[in-house]
Amino acid sequence: MGDDAVLAGLCVIEVASDVAGWSAGLHLCEAGAEVLSIDPSRYRSPRVSEAQFEVLGRGKRRLALDLDTQRGRVQLQELLASADVLIHDLPPRAAHRAGLSDEVLAAAFPALIVSAIGAWPQSHSWADMPVRETLVLAALGVLDEQPGHRPGPIYIRMPFANWIAGWLSAIAVMARLLARARDGGRGGRAHTSLAQAALVPMTMHWSRAARPTPVFAKGLDKSTPIPLHRCADGRWIHVHYSPDKAPWMAEALAAMGPEAVVAANAKFPPSHVAPNFGANRAIIATRNADDWARHFWEHDVAAQVAVSFGEIYADEQAQLNGYVVERGERRQPGAPYHLERGPGPAQAQAGTDRAGQSPLSGLKVLDLGAYLAGPFACMLLADLGAEVVKVEPPAGDAMRRLERIFAGTQRGKRGLALKLGDPASAAALESLVKWADVVHHNIRMPAARKLGIAPEQLAALHPGVICGHISSYGPRGPRADWPGFDQLMQAACGWEVENGGAGQPPMWLRFGVGDHLAALACVFAVLLALYQRERTGEGQAVASSLLGAMLMTASEVVALPDGSLTPMAQLDAGQHGLGMGDRLYVCADGWLMVAAWTAAELAAFEIVTGATPDVFFSPRPVSEALALLRAAGVPCEPARENQREAFLDDPRHAVLRTRYAHAVYGELEQVGALWDFGDLPLNLGLPPPALGQHSRVLLREHGFTEAAIERLAEQGITVT
Repeated sequence: MGDDAVLAGLCVIEVASDVAGWSAGLHLCEAGAEVLSIDPSRYRSPRVSEAQFEVLGRGKRRLALDLDTQRGRVQLQELLASADVLIHDLPPRAAHRAGLSDEVLAAAFPALIVSAIGAWPQSHSWADMPVRETLVLAALGVLDEQPGHRPGPIYIRMPFANWIAGWLSAIAVMARLLARARDGGRGGRAHTSLAQAALVPMTMHWSRAARPTPVFAKGLDKSTPIPLHRCADGRWIHVHYSPDKAPWMAEALAAMGPEAVVAANAKFPPSHVAPNFGANRAIIATRNADDWARHFWEHDVAAQVAVSFGEIYADEQAQLNGYVVERGERRQPGAPYHLERGPGPAQAQAGTDRAGQSPLSGLKVLDLGAYLAGPFACMLLADLGAEVVKVEPPAGDAMRRLERIFAGTQRGKRGLALKLGDPASAAALESLVKWADVVHHNIRMPAARKLGIAPEQLAALHPGVICGHISSYGPRGPRADWPGFDQLMQAACGWEVENGGAGQPPMWLRFGVGDHLAALACVFAVLLALYQRERTGEGQAVASSLLGAMLMTASEVVALPDGSLTPMAQLDAGQHGLGMGDRLYVCADGWLMVAAWTAAELAAFEIVTGATPDVFFSPRPVSEALALLRAAGVPCEPARENQREAFLDDPRHAVLRTRYAHAVYGELEQVGALWDFGDLPLNLGLPPPALGQHSRVLLREHGFTEAAIERLAEQGITVT
């Protein structure tokens, strides 16, 4: 790590016991920060293998301190005196006992940035719940949102909330660093939580409108068939969107005939991605998985075989992009983003005192993306205070057809309908690019170049601009320009197999996790580039990808020199959990999640439930089992079901929601704050824009007269 690394000279103290805190520290470490990881002698998640512990600790120094002793607490305070950042995952009461409450730290170290990753926000009534992902997911009702091979809540094998929380924490730290430079060196909170992280993908599903359209009201429920198809060799392939035009599929559909196709389709609920879902399924079963994959790839059909965990380490595309690296002869995940130095200095910006304003107040962002990952990244920047303009075609972003999902990626933006690529829109695009500090999109590069929005084209218009791009497979290698989607990266990285459970068909985690992780990684890279630009004046191109972001989560195993893999805990066939103390149990009137991680907790669990826990749980109501276990000190939570409306109504969750007046839907309620910066507010007051809602005012701001705007509308270049 050289002295020119972006975060060189930054000192970070990390006090963590799970993936969220460790990964937040790793992201900062790999950007150049010096990270000291404190082992607080508490516990470790049962899902964290020794291999993963080493991966998440790479590049850091380690020190064991017992924070239950006065000596350990004093030593930590001495270390904090020279630190810039503290990351910890202690609940508020535990943080207070360790001398790490916000009040104590702010008084002792006013320049220190503190990122606490709790189970729930500190203002939530459940803030002191144990910081264990499965308990949070159960209490929120998210386990019930995942389809499975059986009814009821499903144990989600991938610890997605921990991974998302790690990125949220790292982003919060970067936003606070930028604000600290602006605000005279004052530090402060940069908090998030597992609950807020778990709600990131629920922005797709948990919202409510006073005047919903039929499409918004329908949403995308968990019974929608997922195009994961069994092939002739017993392996499974995930196909996104209709494969009907691929020659093998077209020929087979024609051979079946219309009546047989209709009959095959009738065996399944309608699919929004594949109108011939049932017929596709029958046809795919006639050939081997690798043969189908090659054929689909040759004909621009997005598809991936659902492979076993760890196979991704041999993937050429992953290796060429540095998403797989060798450390001590072991293959493991690398950083999921790229930074490239830019061509020239930024335009001079007028200095403005913005103390007490949002962390990114004054930042200007041009969002040219579509679907989910690109727009969600820009929504995060808007939440942090950036002024964001969303540009979409006059026909609308392709994701608008899934209205609830679209709305979950668009708040905080003003919307401009503009037909990019048409000569008549060139002047507007040039003005917008010159206005922006950041231009961001997730359009495939061949199409981006045709539209004039590839990084080199943007830099030619504005040398100091930060260009952010999210691709499917990474910016290098033979698949750099291929289509890809979240589901396919879950398949490629082994998560669909693991989420299915031992011996069961693979299962897609339906929350769009790959899209959200890629968006978070790109936002982190954008903030690194902005931090660098403050020092050098240079613009940069930064990039992340669905593959890179998802591959980072595969760190539960690493590849050994002989090609074998380190072990990992596997989900049982019933999708209940990983062991007796980390498992869902069915009671007489519902489900209960147990997270007994320590030896003492597991011993207490065995005393209460006896040798056959199912016999203990099955006749008892959830409330009785919960009371008995909690009295014995066993961490557990009811696994709530059907919680969308309950989440939006429950006053305890008010801190996790937001609402505003929407141009079409009337009052719109959505997932709200993903961070807590204390004295620095978030920007959550602007609803998602209707198509072309702000076109006229934005074009006026960029020099167009009313007559010129009318001509653009008449030509189909804009919608007003």
